[in-house]
Amino acid sequence: MYTKMLSLRFPPSAVNEPIITNLIRKFDLECNILKAVIYPRKEGLAVMEISGHRKNYHRGLHYLRSMGIKVESIAEDIKRDDEKCYQCGACTAVCPTGALYIERPAMAVVFDKDKCSACELCVVACPARAMEVKFNKSLLD
Repeated sequence: MYTKMLSLRFPPSAVNEPIITNLIRKFDLECNILKAVIYPRKEGLAVMEISGHRKNYHRGLHYLRSMGIKVESIAEDIKRDDEKCYQCGACTAVCPTGALYIERPAMAVVFDKDKCSACELCVVACPARAMEVKFNKSLLD
């Protein structure tokens, strides 16, 4: 099984379409919606974990793009400023996916973007404000 966490930006023309239903029914994919901000007649955003056979996954991505949906790995939207981070480890205590963890014996805080679900708990927990999630800003302003 192939699994990826993606951010999907829906154009206003696609927000009323049964996009997720089609991914499940037509492409035999599993979809776990982690976050969604979708308003009628406005751009929408969904952060999703999509799983299935690799061929079906790629066919599903082609479908999404054909609907005008911008598909990106959430790694594009999650950033850690290594210069601000002072390796305190506060973020590792709240990270539900293990994307932030302490590497031993060096005791370095490591950020694995591929495991990140964009829950934003690390942003709140980080006293240095080294973590940034940028995809919400344009939709909620």
